[in-house]
Formats: sequence, C-alpha cells, structure tokens
Amino acid sequence: MLSCSKKIKHHAYKSSYVSLIRAFSLYTRRGDKGETSLYGPQRVSKDSPRVEAYGTIDELNSYLGVILADCRDSMTTKSLKVIQKMLFVASADLASESGSSKVPRISSAETRKIESMTDELLARLPTLRNFVLPGGTRLAAELHFARAICRRAERRVVGASKGQKLNPELIPFMNRLSSYLFNLARAANAAKGKKEEIWKA
Repeated sequence: MLSCSKKIKHHAYKSSYVSLIRAFSLYTRRGDKGETSLYGPQRVSKDSPRVEAYGTIDELNSYLGVILADCRDSMTTKSLKVIQKMLFVASADLASESGSSKVPRISSAETRKIESMTDELLARLPTLRNFVLPGGTRLAAELHFARAICRRAERRVVGASKGQKLNPELIPFMNRLSSYLFNLARAANAAKGKKEEIWKA
C-alpha cells in the first residue's frame, strides 16, 4: 500500500507522464519552424543543448529497447527495464524547467541504485587490469554500444549544464550508468564463457 504522500507523488508523476505522452502522440505543427516546448511555457530551438541532451537519452533508451527485443537473459532483461524507467525520468527532468514541482526528477537514490547494481556485477567478475576491446557475444557488443551512447548522453548533459540550471544529480547518474553498462557487457561475455579481448598497442 502506498502512503498518502507517496500516492500524491505518484499521481503527480503520472500526470506529468500523461502530458509528455500526449505531446509525443499528437502532431501540433508547433515544431515545424524548428522549435519545441519544454515542459512549461518556454520555447527553445530543437538544436539547443538541453534538447540535444534529452534527445540523446531518448536514443539510449530506444537502443536498450532494441537489445531487449532479442535478450534471452532474465537478469539482464530485468535490469535494463529498470534502467529504461529511470531514463524516462531523466528525460522528463531535462525537458522541464527548473523549479517545476510536478515533474519527476533524478535523485541520489537512482544513482545509488545504479551503484548497487554495479557492485553486484563486480562481485562476480574478475578484476580488470587492462583495456578490453568492445565486443564478444552479440549481447555484450550491443551493451558496449549502449555504453558508448550513454557516454555521449553524459557529455551532452555536461554541455547543457554550462549554459543553464539543470538538476546537478543528472551528471553523476549518467556517469554511473555508463559504468554499469560496461560491466553488464563484461558479465554477458562471462555468462557465455567468452574471453574478453585485451587491447594491445
């Protein structure tokens, strides 16, 4: 059972998502001149750093969907679905003007959750002492690709934060997530007995 405060918070989050979903579901022609609305009255260019940041997070989330379409590992499937939901929150956070209380925000709780998930992986993996080439099994290769997209999303968030006030928790969250995806790729190789290829100059 949800407490009263949690019910109110859940309702606010749900209302925000409904608004975002409606924005994606309808064509309004308001973006035909290269501008889009943040969650609020502000209009910005579609190539603005903030839009580029949450667009790259959307790209990452979509690519995780591609991975999930063929993933047969239950642990990986469960973990990636948790991450997809977090990424929706991150996108909504970036797409909303600071000060809006009706929009879900990434907090230190999500960052700690990713850290805990990473620790669970590292407990089962051998200590890494060298750089490894991205690849191995199909799943591992796709997770490495997702990790690279995540790094790009992190860079976009950093860039956007230099010109406007953003949630400061977004950067550490994206940083931890890229590390998690890297180690998830390693775990995918280990699960199939695929030896990682060490990089040599």
